[in-house]
Amino acid sequence: MMDQWILVSGIVALTAVAAAIAAVFLTRRKMRRIMENLNAMLDSAIDGDFSERTFDESVLSAVEAKMARFLSSCAVSSKNLTAEKDKIKGLISDISHQTKTPIANILLYSQLLGEKELPEDCAVCVKALSAQAGKLDFLIGSLVKTSRLETGMITVKPRKNAVQALLDTATAQIRPKAKAKEITVEAEATDAVAYFDPKWTAEAIYNILDNAVKYSPRQSVIRIKTIPYEMFSRIDITDEGIGIAGEEHSKIFSRFYRSPSVSSQEGVGIGLFLAREILSNGGGYIKVSSKLGQGSTFSIFLPAEKRGIFRNR
Repeated sequence: MMDQWILVSGIVALTAVAAAIAAVFLTRRKMRRIMENLNAMLDSAIDGDFSERTFDESVLSAVEAKMARFLSSCAVSSKNLTAEKDKIKGLISDISHQTKTPIANILLYSQLLGEKELPEDCAVCVKALSAQAGKLDFLIGSLVKTSRLETGMITVKPRKNAVQALLDTATAQIRPKAKAKEITVEAEATDAVAYFDPKWTAEAIYNILDNAVKYSPRQSVIRIKTIPYEMFSRIDITDEGIGIAGEEHSKIFSRFYRSPSVSSQEGVGIGLFLAREILSNGGGYIKVSSKLGQGSTFSIFLPAEKRGIFRNR
């Protein structure tokens, strides 16, 4: 009798162990299947071709079904954003195309009128018309350029380049304006290299130099110095201008921001904003150090090595 009891107990124990092993095996198998399905969903979402119809909700677990619905809603949102982005691209192209010729004609006709002998009051009006048309042309060009950067129509493509060539290009562009105010632009020679887009980064530096010339007194000096670091190359642009109040340091890179202290001077408040957009799109950034009446130093940081992802707005 005792032997039979031991035998039955052994069979029950073995059955329980076998059942437990089977349960663990089935659970692991189910978990593996769930993970495989989730992985397949995420792969489809990353590739941009996720469709809820691809997955049969009747055979999915509750977690998988929720993930499928979530990814489906994300896919719809992504498609809507892409459609809106395409509309903006089309609008930007239309604005650029439709305004380019009329503004060019206004500039041309005002120039032709300016070459004729006119009464003094008419000559003043023609000069003002030409100046405002030029300002409008610059503003629309800057806005279109910025919008193209933000929507990805223009791509900043950083590659390894010599910083000296970048500085040579930017300083050559600004020297005529500096010369008109008898401002000296001094750039220290450098053998630093960094990753940046030559065309767009030169434009960013030109915008900063343009501000320096605009707000510096006659016969002053603008100094450019490059300091290489392990992760970045820093370009310091220092002027002897009017300076910037501390509370405005975070505002000057905003679109259309102009300090009340310079409201009487020409400008539209887009140059520094565009410079920051270009630099951040290329993996760099910009900082400012300044005090009122003591000039300003704009520090540009360009990555010293290639980065995996560059932001492209």
